[in-house]
Amino acid sequence: MNSQNDPVRVMLADAWGSWAERGAALSAEDWDRPTRLPAWTVRELYTHVAPVQEMFTGLRDAVVDGPAEVTTGAGILRAYNRPGGIAHTAAGQVAEAAKEVAERTAPAVLIARFGVEGPAALAGIADLPPDATVAHPLLGSVRVGALGEVALMEATVHLLDLIAAVGGPPPPGAALDATRALLAEVADPVDFIEAATGRSARSVLPVIR
Repeated sequence: MNSQNDPVRVMLADAWGSWAERGAALSAEDWDRPTRLPAWTVRELYTHVAPVQEMFTGLRDAVVDGPAEVTTGAGILRAYNRPGGIAHTAAGQVAEAAKEVAERTAPAVLIARFGVEGPAALAGIADLPPDATVAHPLLGSVRVGALGEVALMEATVHLLDLIAAVGGPPPPGAALDATRALLAEVADPVDFIEAATGRSARSVLPVIR
C-alpha cells in the first residue's frame, strides 16, 4: 500500500486536526481544568498527546531490512501492558514528563503541534510504507504501520478524556471504529468472545493501562 493512501495516517491527521480545533476554542481556565486522569490537567493532556517532529524524522534513520518482530498495533500494546511492561513501570515517569513540559509550553505551541507540525512531519514520511520495518528500543523491530495504529489509538482515547473534561463533539467515527477494533484485538480472542457473548464471567478488561 502506498503510504499516502494509508487510512491510518489519514485518520491520524484528522484526529490531530480535531485536537487543534478544540484547543483553539479553549479559554485560559479550560487549559487548567482537571481531567479524569488524576495526574493531568487539560494542558498536560495536550502535552502528552502532542506529536513532535522527532517522532517521525527518527523513523527514516531506524529502517532495517527483514521482517519485523512486532507487526501489529495490538502486538505493541500487548508487549507494553504485560506484567512488568513499560505501561506499568514507566507510568509515573510519563506523567511527570508531561507536567514538566506543560509548565514551559504555551497553549499556542501545543495547538501548532497538532494542527501544523505533526501533519507536516507525517507528510514528510509519506514515502515510508506501512510495511517498512524499523528498529525499536524496546521491541527489537516493528512495522511502521503498527506504530501508526497505536498513535491513532492514543489520539482517540485521550480525545475522549479531553471531551469528558471540556465537552465538545465526539471523535471522528472512523477513528473510534479503528480504536475499538485495535483494543478488542489486544485481548485473548477466546476470552473476549466468551465474555462479550455472556458465556463467561472472566474479566478481560481493561486490556491496556
